[in-house]
Parts: sequence; structure tokens; C-alpha cells
Amino acid sequence: MIRYLILSFLLTAITAGSARAEFRFLPHMATDLVKIRLVLEGSNSSTADAAPDASKSCEGVTFSRNLKYRDNDQTVLDVATADVQAAVTRPVLLFVAGETFAGENGIPDFTGPLQDAAMCFAARNGMVGVRMAYQLAPANPWPGGARDVATAISWIRDNIDLFQGNPQQIVAIGYSVGASHVASYLAHPELQVRGHGVAGVVLVSGIYRADPDASDAEKAYFGDDASKYEERSAFPGIAHVEMPVLLAWSVLDPPRLVVQGEKLKQFLCSVPAHCPRTRLLESRDGLSSVFTPDISSGGLAESTLELVRVIEARGLP
Repeated sequence: MIRYLILSFLLTAITAGSARAEFRFLPHMATDLVKIRLVLEGSNSSTADAAPDASKSCEGVTFSRNLKYRDNDQTVLDVATADVQAAVTRPVLLFVAGETFAGENGIPDFTGPLQDAAMCFAARNGMVGVRMAYQLAPANPWPGGARDVATAISWIRDNIDLFQGNPQQIVAIGYSVGASHVASYLAHPELQVRGHGVAGVVLVSGIYRADPDASDAEKAYFGDDASKYEERSAFPGIAHVEMPVLLAWSVLDPPRLVVQGEKLKQFLCSVPAHCPRTRLLESRDGLSSVFTPDISSGGLAESTLELVRVIEARGLP
């Protein structure tokens, strides 16, 4: 499809040039062609029907894979879009998911049919799904994960129009370790790229304040010096966010994660008019169980759709 767009651009240029004997509009087209080339260089686009990890929930969804948002092979993202063209630009769900802060290979395993199902949930509900990989400690310690989130959001803001996405309506969904990185990104403005923020956020079962009981993987990321954990936490900076927040954890989470969610809710609710929406999940077997296509399953699908509708309504005249 993208190659077809390039050919269409070129044919239009040739036709117009013959008729007018000039190409004064080509500089504008060159900008569009550079952006399309960006996608072609980094992607392996295919329909979900042809992909080996496809499921019925992904019928009619196209994936663009391994798009680089930084200049290395570890920081990549996938984009999922519905095959049907939309009359208007679509909200964007950015999934930041991972189960560990550290690893030898440098990046978490963020691919596969389970996470694809969450992406397809976005695409089949009138949105663009984006999933990013981030670098792991010890090679990428704090605040590396939050910086990767910031850089990915900047890439999305600059390029999501290629996929009919609305750069003003990005909802960042942090899951597990990804929730910690998204929360850190929100809490530390110095890590953000000015003018490249998000419109809403969903945080699921994250570590928002490391403590002396931190695991080895957490220490690899936050450091061995527990005296620095407070300044590297989401507190108190996250209280200054202005976008709507949906906070969730599961009844099956370890007690430590439940306490993390409860304390973050209590802290945010102490700020006038900023108490987040909350959801207690019945299960947490993975990203797909949280964002199952069945919106009545007790996951976050319905609550997330409500959050997106609130954000869309804010943009109406």
C-alpha cells in the first residue's frame, strides 16, 4: 500500500509537470516521500491474515513491524491499523509492556500473538495500536526506560499521520514494568520532549516507588543505593500531570504490587480534582487478558474505550 502511494505521488508529479511545464509543488511532495521512506526502511508490513501469529481478533488488521524510533536495532515499535480507511484521524494506543527491568539481551520480548491481540483490540475499535520495545538494564539503567518512552512518543507524534493516527490523541498504556517507565516519564518533566506529550495514560500493575526489598532486576535498573530510590520514583512528580489517568491492578497480583497501586491512587487522590479512574482486574495473565476483544470480560477494554471517548470529546469544537 505504501509503495502504491509513492507511485501515485510520482504519477501525479509527472502528469502535473507535463500539463504545467513546471514542478513547483515537488518540494512539498518530497517531504511526504521522505516520511514514507522512513516507514519503508524500518518496516516489514504484512496483513495479520498472512502472519503466523494471527488470530481471529486480528482479521482485517495490518501490521508494520520493527520501525526504529531511535538509531539502533533495540528500540523499535510495531504499528497496527485497520484495513478500512477512516474519514478522520484515529486516536493512538501506545502499549509499553514488559515483565522485567533487566536482561542479558538488552530488550524485553515484546512480540507474539498475545500482545498482537491487544494491538488488534485498538485497530478494530477505531484506533491505531502501537507497541514499543525499550532497552533493559544493566546496559540501560534508570532513567533509560523513561527516556525510551519519551523518544517513542516523539516518533509517534512526528510520524503517526502516515497511519491515519492523531498525534494529539495518544494514550500511553504501561503494563507491569512498562507502567513503571510510563509513570517515570510522567513524573520527571526533564525526561520529556517539549511539546510531545500524551493525552491520557493507563497504568497497570507497576512499581512506582522502589524500596529496599527491590528485586535484583529492579536494583540493576534503579541502582544499589536505596537512598536514591525516592528521587527516582514517580512521587511526587506524577501529581502534576494534567491528563486523565486510569490506574489498575489485579486481585492476583503479588501483595507488593497491590500496595504500589493503592498508594499511587491514594497519593493522586490527595490532589484536588485529580483522583484517577481505577479498576481492579479479575486476572492478569498477560497483556491480551487485560485487553481482550471481549469488553465485558472484566479487563480494561471498556474502561480504556471510555477514556478515549473523553479525550476525543475534548477535541470537539
